[in-house]
Amino acid sequence: MDFVYSIQDIINLLLVAVGIGVCFLCLLQITVSDHLRKEIRRYFQVFFTMILLYITSHLIRQLFDGCTSEGVRALLYSVTYIELMAAGFMSFMMSVCVLVASKVPKEREFRLRLVLMVFLVVHVFIVTLGQVDGFIYYFDEFNHYGRANLYVLSNIAPLMMLLYDSSLLVKYRKNMSSRVRFAFWMFIVAPLGAMAFQMISYGIQFIIFATVSAAVYMFTVIIEDINETYEKQQIITTRLATELSMATDIQASQLPRLFPAFPSRDEFDLYASMTPAKEVGGDFYDFFLIDDDHIALVMADVSGKGVPAALFMMVARVLIKSHMQNGETPAQTLNSVNSQLCEGNDAHLFVTVWLAMLEISTGKGVAVNAGHEHPVLRRADGKYELVEYKHSPAVAALKRTKYKEHEFELNPGDSLFVYTDGVPEANNAKNELLGNDRMLEALNKDPDASPKQVLDNVMDGINAFVKGAEQFDDITMMCLKYNGVNK
Repeated sequence: MDFVYSIQDIINLLLVAVGIGVCFLCLLQITVSDHLRKEIRRYFQVFFTMILLYITSHLIRQLFDGCTSEGVRALLYSVTYIELMAAGFMSFMMSVCVLVASKVPKEREFRLRLVLMVFLVVHVFIVTLGQVDGFIYYFDEFNHYGRANLYVLSNIAPLMMLLYDSSLLVKYRKNMSSRVRFAFWMFIVAPLGAMAFQMISYGIQFIIFATVSAAVYMFTVIIEDINETYEKQQIITTRLATELSMATDIQASQLPRLFPAFPSRDEFDLYASMTPAKEVGGDFYDFFLIDDDHIALVMADVSGKGVPAALFMMVARVLIKSHMQNGETPAQTLNSVNSQLCEGNDAHLFVTVWLAMLEISTGKGVAVNAGHEHPVLRRADGKYELVEYKHSPAVAALKRTKYKEHEFELNPGDSLFVYTDGVPEANNAKNELLGNDRMLEALNKDPDASPKQVLDNVMDGINAFVKGAEQFDDITMMCLKYNGVNK
């Protein structure tokens, strides 16, 4: 097998070989870029794969052009068919990239993609028919490549796609940065300019060189644009994470955290905790002396997450405490707070509240349950059990709501446990919920334990159940053990 190449042939082969190497490097960079959107990565992977097929098949055709050895003719027809098909698919993927970058409205995007598919089908049909009938290209008896009279038909669909790209770049030019738009224009114009220049280049084929160069430039610009956007997003994400962390700290600082809370009071023992989820939530607890013989207990959960819920939580907590310290009953307090929170509640947030006032000297108390979880009560020497009764609506959910009180009484040795829904709704990897039964099981692991140990036991039960599964809600609990008055 004899290969005879002119200087022009050698230059063309070198240009194609360099193009193959550059495309491989781009394909490798696309594959290892971990912050590219899957859609963008897939588009560019297919795009450069088509370019590789296009220029590799072109290289093989050039290498074997004019070779008369047995079997070469079939190889030449095959690689030329692949070359023409790859050119159409390359244009198609270029158009898809332009369509994505143009940020076309969803209702129009489907129709535009359908138009592209029609162009692609037309190209496949023309090239395949031309392969059979020979009206696009041919090889003479010496296996030299030649273009047939209707060769121009093989360029109709790719040309239509280029015109399609041009219309998108003009119509949606404001939806992309100027440098990305310029890079797309370069890919459209460069091959056309190379074709004109090639007419006076003495056989040197600049089209492939121009195509690869424009593709690499376009890819580089788009990747730089994506990287800059990614870096800006990272800065914003870091700032938001810092702000959320500060919000979490502020939220936690609003809650009483010094225990024992009332070291001079022997009539009761009290402990509370809040384990925040990753997002800032709206859980809160509170306890405070209204006077020397009355203590208020609050357990609440604001709907929603994030900073709005945290701000709503702080407002609700301040209002509840203010009204209770002004001598209002739990029902009166929630009636007033409900009216205040409903005013200007554009975010439509609401808060479930369990609010109680306990008379320390007698153990008698009144409570209002505004859409909150059922409290749990343990009688002395008994077990923790749910106390279920009809609830009132959540606070700020409905205007002019009248809240109803429920009377209860604690005897010496009794314990009261209240919590937010983050406890029974703690989930494991199978998305199973802890539930009330498992919560009661954890509470009754050591029913005589101190309030702090009771909360630790429940937390241990939650951790054993979830086994490291991510939690999306705060876990807030409070336990009061009533000792009674020493006489």
